[in-house]
Amino acid sequence: MTPEVVITLGQRALEITLLLMLLLLIPALTVGLIISMFQAATQINEMTLSFIPKLLVTVAVLMFGGPYIIQLLMDYTLRLYQSIPGIIG
Repeated sequence: MTPEVVITLGQRALEITLLLMLLLLIPALTVGLIISMFQAATQINEMTLSFIPKLLVTVAVLMFGGPYIIQLLMDYTLRLYQSIPGIIG
């Protein structure tokens, strides 16, 4: 196994991890920003006001994006397993 192969495998794993994190974090951050602007405009400082909408959005993204997430992880895992003979020999 050459260093280039290891770097390529690690890079692809980091790319998939980043993609999956962004899929969950961007909507939660957007809702958090909107709620924070609403709180700043109305001077309401309730912690649960920002937590509950972010939680609901994250659950909704997981429900609707779950099949995509699972498919992406399955494709990566299958490609990784299929490339084992080429990596070893």
